[in-house]
Amino acid sequence: MQPPETDFGDDIAVPAAVTMLAAGRPLTPIWRNVLGGLTYRIGTDYFVKFAPRGSDLPLRNEAGRLAWAASYTPVPEVVSSGADDTGEWLVTKAINGWSAVDKRWDKATAVTAIATGLKELHNGVPVKECPFDWSVERRLEKVDRDKIGNPPAIDRLVVCHGDPCAPNTLLGPDGRWVAHVDMAALGVADRWADLAVASYSLSWNYGDGWEELFFATYGIAPDPERIAYYRLLWDLG
Repeated sequence: MQPPETDFGDDIAVPAAVTMLAAGRPLTPIWRNVLGGLTYRIGTDYFVKFAPRGSDLPLRNEAGRLAWAASYTPVPEVVSSGADDTGEWLVTKAINGWSAVDKRWDKATAVTAIATGLKELHNGVPVKECPFDWSVERRLEKVDRDKIGNPPAIDRLVVCHGDPCAPNTLLGPDGRWVAHVDMAALGVADRWADLAVASYSLSWNYGDGWEELFFATYGIAPDPERIAYYRLLWDLG
């Protein structure tokens, strides 16, 4: 994977564990998320994600999910994972692709790839074989039910990405979907749990007006009730 635009400040020190994993190879800062998680490229062939202790970033969960999903859909190959008193880390092989939010892509190309990738994921990964759960019932255990009410009926159970925001789709050199990343929440759920949030994120990254292309590419009509519910659940969670 090639780096998207970084979100690092000058004051971010490289964690000692990351320096150890780099073993003298060049380190390139790639991303810092809102919970303090850090991503670096090691040389040209590997990436390392580091979650500081107390940041509540489930990298162990992601390692297991990536290892399982790799048999069915393109995801980064897990090289190693571990933890110490300072945090957790996950090392994966690089993929020849760029994030859907990379400035090289025009918006229509990126949105088309995001929808195509989700459709391939939902259709290609077997629900009956999946040991991971992202069900609405489980997620509701962590929110105030009075603020959201009862969920809509299940439309279709699929293996969901769990964090289908635009940056987590990778496009290859030809501008087509090639893989997904950041899959710590992957699990079985109604497909609208992914569709509502993926389409939600389009306005954050590309501005308004892209949902029509997204749903047309996926091949489904928008469902206002399910979209509203799963977006609220996302916000509350």
